[in-house]
This record gives sequence, structure tokens and C-alpha cells, in this order.
Amino acid sequence: MKRVLSLVLALMLVLSLAACKPAEVAPTETPAETPAETQAETPAETPADDALMPEEGAELLVWESQGAELEFMQEMAAAFEAEYGVKVTVENVEHTDAGGRMAQDGPAGVGADVFAAPHDHTGNLVASGLVVPNMFADEMKEQMIDAAIIASSFDGEVFGFPRAIETYAMFYNKDIFPTPPATYEELIAFGKEYTDVNANQYAFYMDVDNAYFVQSFLAGGGGYVFGNGGSDATDVGLDSEGAIFGINEMMKLKEILPIPSGDADYGPMMGLFNEGKVGAVITGPWEIAALRDSSLNWGIAQLPKLSNGNDSAPFSGVRNLYVSAYSEYPVAAQMFAKFYTSNENLMARFAKTGQIPTFKGAAEMPEIMADEAVAAIANQAAYSIPMPSIPEIQLFWGPMGAAYGIIWNEEVTVEEGLKNAAEQVRSDIANQ
Repeated sequence: MKRVLSLVLALMLVLSLAACKPAEVAPTETPAETPAETQAETPAETPADDALMPEEGAELLVWESQGAELEFMQEMAAAFEAEYGVKVTVENVEHTDAGGRMAQDGPAGVGADVFAAPHDHTGNLVASGLVVPNMFADEMKEQMIDAAIIASSFDGEVFGFPRAIETYAMFYNKDIFPTPPATYEELIAFGKEYTDVNANQYAFYMDVDNAYFVQSFLAGGGGYVFGNGGSDATDVGLDSEGAIFGINEMMKLKEILPIPSGDADYGPMMGLFNEGKVGAVITGPWEIAALRDSSLNWGIAQLPKLSNGNDSAPFSGVRNLYVSAYSEYPVAAQMFAKFYTSNENLMARFAKTGQIPTFKGAAEMPEIMADEAVAAIANQAAYSIPMPSIPEIQLFWGPMGAAYGIIWNEEVTVEEGLKNAAEQVRSDIANQ
């Protein structure tokens, strides 16, 4: 078992883990060039650690999401100040909102020096001139798993400082499913007997018009968002034969979840699951802490296989730090991001947040091996596909979410709904 889990993160290179549904980065204009002072002060090559010192009088502002992540960031700020004498102020800006805020606050001189954001925002952040490359990229490539480096890069250059990798899986009630269903056919067969809509009792529940979660069906069927591993926006595969098969597989679940898309939503899903009225749901590790504090007898398992034997293929994501192109203290900012992402600090972050670190060998750490829930997420990650990080991914969420809603409600066929959404994405890409 230990050997299997130790391979999981290393194998993420071929995947083709607050939080958190993906959110759009607000469209921004691309500055003519990166601020001159940042270009001048960012070394072209990775410097030796002992050659680096923060700029005289440096002070940093860091943005982070609320909750355990914010608490840990405050701990890192205090530790960095104690070691380097640089005051670090931490403010709550949700990581999905940081790109939009930076587009306004960066040029105004009031933005963060370092901020958290999902890896799929990388392309927009770079294209908008909001971030600078990771000047420790060579060292990071040696330290981090390949999937984290790929997810943190744009056009072959590393920009992000990877912290944690995550995906979603099947969370289930062990009192309802002593053994988790291995296939959706098995789940549906059980649900025909167990589901009672009038009693709010369901074998299965999911957020059916959320493109993040539905991707596990689309990609499991053989569909894809963009070609060439998510980097070619001229090749949109959302209405491909494989995509149609995958969404038809999801539609089979309506037999045991016979409610409209407006009701088959994330909030009601988790509410009923926490009450013990739902056998299984699709969600992610951001729910682990709350479930551990509950009395529910729960577990995590790999998403069920589709009827053709294919594994479900959920999105995976990497939680990154980025250094602002507008920072007055770019060296101190880079040093802070690197300090935060040391193996030791990422393991301390795991203890605080439960999020799987991105460094090589993390799966072999005793703390992770001993955690049944985290080990299950790591196992699911081996079957996931990283979200594309090119700017065009932000044009995917709206049309596909809307399409899944009307497909679920049977207002259009699967083929019509996917074709219309794919054409909308293609048109938006062409006209951006």
C-alpha cells in the first residue's frame, strides 16, 4: 500500500487535488510591459540562497483565503519576519478572487506582493501582466512533482509556487454503503430501491450543473476541454463523441436523482449528506475537516467506473502562490513564497489544512500514509486530469454550467446541449 501511494503523486505527470468551485478571473487589459523596476530586480537565473537578502526596508502584503489557510499564512508571516526581519501583513482575499483584485489594485499600488490563486488562473495572470516568473524555477523543478510544475507554468515558464494538489472523489455514508459502489451501474441499482424523494432520501446526489464536478463524466467518457493536454484552445472537444457518451452516462443517474437542476445543487447536497439522508456525493477534501467534527460514519472512495469500464476522470487543481509584477520588493516577495513552500512548511500546512503537499515523496510521509481520507484523495488523483491553465479556460465554465443545467432538465438533448455550449466557447475564444 505504501508503495502504491508513494507512486500516486509522481504519476500525476501523465494525468491528462477549499475552496472550491472554480471561479473566473475578471477580464483585464494586458499592460504594455512588466513594470521596469520588477524586471530589473528579478534575477534571470536561480541565485544561491546565501546570496539573497531582502531589499532594505522591505514590507510585504500577502493575500490568502479565510479559514485554516489564513491561519497558517499568518504563522508563516511571523516566522518569515523572525528570520529575515521583513514585516508581512496578511489580508483575507479569497484565492478565486485574487486575480480580479490584482487587476485593479496592482496598477494602483495597493495590491498584494504575494497572493494565493488556483493554477488554472495562471494563463490569465500572465497574459494580463500581473505576475512575474518564479525565480527559483530550477530548484522547484527538482523539489516538486511534475504535475505541480506543469500546472504552475505558462508557455514553458514556471510562474507559480506550488503548495497543494487536490481533486474530488466519492464521499459516502458507511451506514448506507458498507462497501462503496465500484460502478455507477451498481449505484443506480441500489438507488432504485433506496431513493425516496418524498422523504428526502437519496442513494446519490451531486451538483449537476457545476462544470467542475461534471467533468469527471465528460472526460471519463473520452471528451476533453482543449486539445494537446489542455494547451490548444483551437481544439475544443466538449461536443466530441467521447463527451456525448460521458454526459449520457451522467443522465442515467436521473433515475435515482429525479429532481431539477436547481434543486440538485451543492448546498442541499451537503446538507442532506450531513443529515445522513444521502448515500454518496461528489465533493472534495475541503469538506474533510467539517466531516471529522460530525457524527456521520463516512468514508472516501474512488469515483465509480462508467458503464464501458472507463474510470471517471475528475479535474485536479494545484493551489499556488504568485509574486505580483507590481511589488516594490520583488526579492523579498520571491523569498517569502519560497520560504512558505519548503517541504517542512508544506508538511506543517498539511497538518493545519489537510491539503496534500506538492513536493516529491510527500505521499510517503507517515502523516499522510496514516490518514485514510487523505490517502483516498491521493488515490483518486491518479485518475484525474489537471485543469487547463491557459486563459481560455475561463471561457469554459459559464457555457458548460448552463448547458448541463438544461440537459439535466431535459430541455435539450445531450448532443444539442453540448454542441451549443461548445460552439459558444469556440465563438468566445475567436472574439476575445
